[in-house]
Amino acid sequence: MEFHEDRYRQAQRPKYDCLLFDLDDTLYPLSTGVATACRNNIEDYMVEKLGIERSIIPELGNLLYKNYGTTMAGLRAIGYDFDYDEYHSFVHGRLPYENIKPDPVLRSLLLNLPYRKIIFTNADKVHAAKALSRLGLEDCFEGIICFETLNPIHKSTVSDDEDDIEFVGLSTAQIPATTTTSSSEIFDIIAHFAQANPSSKLPKTPIVCKPSEAAIEKALEIAHINPQRTLFFEDSVRNIQAGKRVGLHTVLVGTSQRVKGADFALESIHNLREALPELWEADRKSEVGYPGKVAVETSVTA
Repeated sequence: MEFHEDRYRQAQRPKYDCLLFDLDDTLYPLSTGVATACRNNIEDYMVEKLGIERSIIPELGNLLYKNYGTTMAGLRAIGYDFDYDEYHSFVHGRLPYENIKPDPVLRSLLLNLPYRKIIFTNADKVHAAKALSRLGLEDCFEGIICFETLNPIHKSTVSDDEDDIEFVGLSTAQIPATTTTSSSEIFDIIAHFAQANPSSKLPKTPIVCKPSEAAIEKALEIAHINPQRTLFFEDSVRNIQAGKRVGLHTVLVGTSQRVKGADFALESIHNLREALPELWEADRKSEVGYPGKVAVETSVTA
């Protein structure tokens, strides 16, 4: 009799217990112009603060972004040394946040979903908090996995006033801080790719960020997320594909064209209900199955 009871519970249990969301160009549309402004600010930083020749920036920026996930990670890899907080305040400080409007429709959708909801962004915590506040979604998520979560350098403790922004329960002691010796030698990545058969290997970056599988796995570990029971929402195809490789269920946001690695594709995050009705149906089923025990904790199997 116990066996049947167990199978019945299994059938009633929702497929997911966590929704993991990218932030920029996922929870608000690309049309806000924030991404374009951010790219322009990065280029200005490279010229004004790092003394890079403006004429090579389009090619250099493209190679860094393609090979390292973010321009910032690439700049550190090839030998530029700079303060991370200064970089973020320069790049994000002048963004047109006023273009991000409150989104009561998305707020209602999120609040009605009975799952853990977590933000996972490569951006810094100040930017993440500002963008969520503009959207009116700051209280819709359990926590934020951001740049500082995965790169907890220059910090020995998480101060009280950051508790609402840093991931809940995060201890910087969990992750070894990476320090690199500053070198005046800059690796010429443009010349490297200009060779028919590049002889040297690309230098590694000390920065942990998407789409690195190690970064995604670290984020899942910090937040105690089981990838097999998690839906990952992203506007970046390569981040989606990396997420798929570590076992996440994936939703590409910003197009209805599904690509390799995406389980679902949404034109806009507002299409959530039409594209994934099972998220709401699971809630109803679980209430019928065993009221009062909707959230079943599962252990993460590595």
